[in-house]
Amino acid sequence: MSRWLVRRILQGVATFVVATTLLFFLMRVTPGDPLQRLGNDRPMAPAELARLRQLFGLDQPLAGQFRSFLGAAAQGDLGVSIEHYPNRVGGLILRRLPASLLLGGAVLLLNFTLGLWIGVRQARRRGGRFDRWVSYLTLTAYAVPAFWLGLVLVTAFSIEWRLLPAALMHDPLLRDDADTWTRAADLLAHLFLPALTLSVVTLAGTIRYQRAAMVEALRQPFIQAARARGLTESSVVWRHAWRSALGPVLTLFGLWLPLVVSGAVFVESVFDWPGLGSLAAQAIGARDYPVVLGTSMLVTVMVILGSIVTDVGMRVADPRIGSS
Repeated sequence: MSRWLVRRILQGVATFVVATTLLFFLMRVTPGDPLQRLGNDRPMAPAELARLRQLFGLDQPLAGQFRSFLGAAAQGDLGVSIEHYPNRVGGLILRRLPASLLLGGAVLLLNFTLGLWIGVRQARRRGGRFDRWVSYLTLTAYAVPAFWLGLVLVTAFSIEWRLLPAALMHDPLLRDDADTWTRAADLLAHLFLPALTLSVVTLAGTIRYQRAAMVEALRQPFIQAARARGLTESSVVWRHAWRSALGPVLTLFGLWLPLVVSGAVFVESVFDWPGLGSLAAQAIGARDYPVVLGTSMLVTVMVILGSIVTDVGMRVADPRIGSS
């Protein structure tokens, strides 16, 4: 197990290096000039452009830029943001990270508690009314674009009914001396709609994966043997069948683990949630190379980490999986 884990970590490091290299060069060969936005829609003089190119290191050949980036990144420096100059990329990411952790963590917590429970309940009542209705609802939710659902929820809850705030993470008019409970209630009110939007879309996938895996597990001969030994149905389902059905769900967890740091770009943009997703969307529109690369590197790390966590979880859940 330990040798396998070391090998997987080394593979993850190699994947990270390759992905970062590709991202670096692909961003710089795409059309457009990131410095033009700094002129506030006015033509910039050649001398001014040359000064800015030198300031951000864009006057060097691509190979030179890449060497400078690698040297700085090895010391934990991701460079200076072009759009948010003179802020450094690392500082911008750290300021936005708590909001993304809150949103992504809330979504994953709901996803892999309620979603697993509903999926198991569906499998136990396969073919019944509850199973049919949940299947219809999850299929519909799975097909709904997250940004469209977010706009619908904002229209209903924020504009028509005026029950919840439509954007941001805090009320800008909240008094500085507000007590802890008031601040917590304000935060939860702002969190509700973006978390609900992401949860509806991702929860549908978790429920369907868990249902399919549980239906297959409940058909296995060892389940019939467990029932023949007189075990309670609850014990059969949760101690035997559910553990066997964890594989596909763990794979899904690994795929969605990056939500913890990135949220969803479109959802954060719709709700103006101050997380890494909205930061990345703004940076892509502004061609802010350092910020795009910094956020992409963080998401890449989470994808690789999710893959490793999934593999480890599957080996723990099912020891029959070999060490190769």
